[in-house]
Amino acid sequence: MLRLRFTAARNAAAVQAEESGDQRLAARIRQFQFRDARPKAASEMALDHASDLLGHTDKQITKVVYQRVGKRVRPTR
Repeated sequence: MLRLRFTAARNAAAVQAEESGDQRLAARIRQFQFRDARPKAASEMALDHASDLLGHTDKQITKVVYQRVGKRVRPTR
């Protein structure tokens, strides 16, 4: 049931992006999958908290597999 709600919300967001004239954003939204939510959540928080939330006993698993944040850089403009 959660996946179905996710799909409905994703489709609604894509339609809203299309209606605002942003076809590129709509295409990116449609590519986002339900399975992307777990690594995204882990990437947005500290390693200790993410590891606890995901139930990993070894923080290295969380770091290698789930945290997908690259180096932060400043925008050029």
